[in-house]
Amino acid sequence: MSQILVIESSARQQGSVSRQLTEQFIANWQAANPADRIKVRDLAVDQVPHLDANLLGGWMTPAEQQSEAEQAALALSNTLTDELLAADVLVLAAPMYNFTIPSTLKAWLDHVLRAGVTFKYTETGPQGLLSGKRAFVLTARGGIYAGSGMDHQEPYLRQALAFIGIQDVSFIHAEGLNLGDAALEKGLNQAKAQLALVA
Repeated sequence: MSQILVIESSARQQGSVSRQLTEQFIANWQAANPADRIKVRDLAVDQVPHLDANLLGGWMTPAEQQSEAEQAALALSNTLTDELLAADVLVLAAPMYNFTIPSTLKAWLDHVLRAGVTFKYTETGPQGLLSGKRAFVLTARGGIYAGSGMDHQEPYLRQALAFIGIQDVSFIHAEGLNLGDAALEKGLNQAKAQLALVA
């Protein structure tokens, strides 16, 4: 039995393509792997604070010297990190906002990319500690960006995930969604065809 962690980051609850892709991913995965456990964390509903002095203090200040705010920030970071550590498969659902990821997803990454927990520093440089996990990234994009210099979403996420040791990453892009009905249908159909091969 595997643990699947799904991170939703679309600001929209209704009409969100990335959420549609997530629903199909979950349905396909459950059909193929009925014993697996799937946890969904919705960053639009349960927002994660951006990196601030309280979180830095929680990480760096001895426990007996932490303020209540630092303790609370550390507790949330620990919860998010524990969810990631427990997962065998990570699914990130990410619409493209201004050529990159939503700030809510960046905030989540800031909580879980933690020295000594998900990566460590060595004499030869940083080393990821989460090797062996798989990741799927489901994106929704108004234009066509894959492989272009305007795509700061896929390169960043590949680097961030590789930094913590997750090298097996598959991207499924629904692109051209704002380029007219034909492009919308084509983009959705291509993404759904790729999703059908997952699991």
